[in-house]
Amino acid sequence: MHELGVVFHVIDQIEELAKENDVNHVERITLQIGTVTGIIPDYLVDCFNWAAGKHELLKDCRLEIEKIEAITHCEDCGENYNTIIYGKVCPHCKSEHTYLLQGNEFMIKEMEVV
Repeated sequence: MHELGVVFHVIDQIEELAKENDVNHVERITLQIGTVTGIIPDYLVDCFNWAAGKHELLKDCRLEIEKIEAITHCEDCGENYNTIIYGKVCPHCKSEHTYLLQGNEFMIKEMEVV
């Protein structure tokens, strides 16, 4: 389960930001996660809840996840389409000359502190 490793990385980043900004407690963290990252949001939340309980800075911290839909662009016809539904082949012209526009992101969007 790579979600636990991702959680440890997020916690490290949050602790670093908190230290730099003299923050004593984080109330809420919002992550943006693309739908083709391979991260399972429910697993991530479970791992976060477990790990956050072991850090005074994050006790009772809420983790919110915003999903970023995967969108692919076709270089041949110029259309954008849903990657999850159609994959690499453009549903408009059947071309394979496509690339992912969004959906592979993983970002700490914001944190609410006290």
